[in-house]
Amino acid sequence: MPQFAANLTMLFTEVAALDRPGLAAQAGFEGAEILFPYDYPAKDWEAALAGLPLVLLNTHPGDWAAGDRGFAAVPGEETRFRDGFLRAADLAARLGAGRVHVMAGVAKGPQAEQVYTDNLAWAAAQAPGLLLTIEPLNSDDMPGYFLNDFDQAGRIIDDLGLPQVGIQFDLWHAARIHGDPAAVWARHKQRVNHIQIAGFPNRNEPGGGGFDLTGLCAELDETGYQGWVAAEYRPARATVHGLAWLGALKARSRLIGA
Repeated sequence: MPQFAANLTMLFTEVAALDRPGLAAQAGFEGAEILFPYDYPAKDWEAALAGLPLVLLNTHPGDWAAGDRGFAAVPGEETRFRDGFLRAADLAARLGAGRVHVMAGVAKGPQAEQVYTDNLAWAAAQAPGLLLTIEPLNSDDMPGYFLNDFDQAGRIIDDLGLPQVGIQFDLWHAARIHGDPAAVWARHKQRVNHIQIAGFPNRNEPGGGGFDLTGLCAELDETGYQGWVAAEYRPARATVHGLAWLGALKARSRLIGA
């Protein structure tokens, strides 16, 4: 059975950020991911996450309110990207996170792709023990974001040829971009090193949308997937009151694997 992580940026927001890991562990999650854990000192996160592994964090996006969404693909921002990546890699090492999502930023065109691939190759060389993820984000939620197509991501990964770099398969974004997330999964599953799930069409609790999550878990077991399945969704009500999906998915996975 795959291991499940809670996205603590979106779940358990009923309490302060540093109190969320404890609630996630109590709810049955085996790990956590945090989009931008930069608002608190690392020592505070170390204490808060005691006993709950942090599995992924993002590179710093820059000034979100001003429209920044990372810098990996932004021409002229190479120094800013590299400084930010080293900061993320250092924090990941301190907190024990094995993956960093490298945010591409708002950019377009061949020059942006060259900058992106150069920066990814550089980042992989700087942190050889760290897995890097790239995540296509749909253009409605993230206008102008450079990486906005899973086939684009697959081509970039193949061109790089670095096992360290993989796709962050977000079920929600796959459905929004391509319409059929199952087909996207079938095309790119061999490139995936992190998975995020949510319900469709409202990005609430996982389930529905024509995607077989139980089948996915069984397939992950069969293929020996070593990554995590992260719950990244907007709870329709208090987080703890909407976790029936987690228990049901674990129970079905145990039955299938029995």
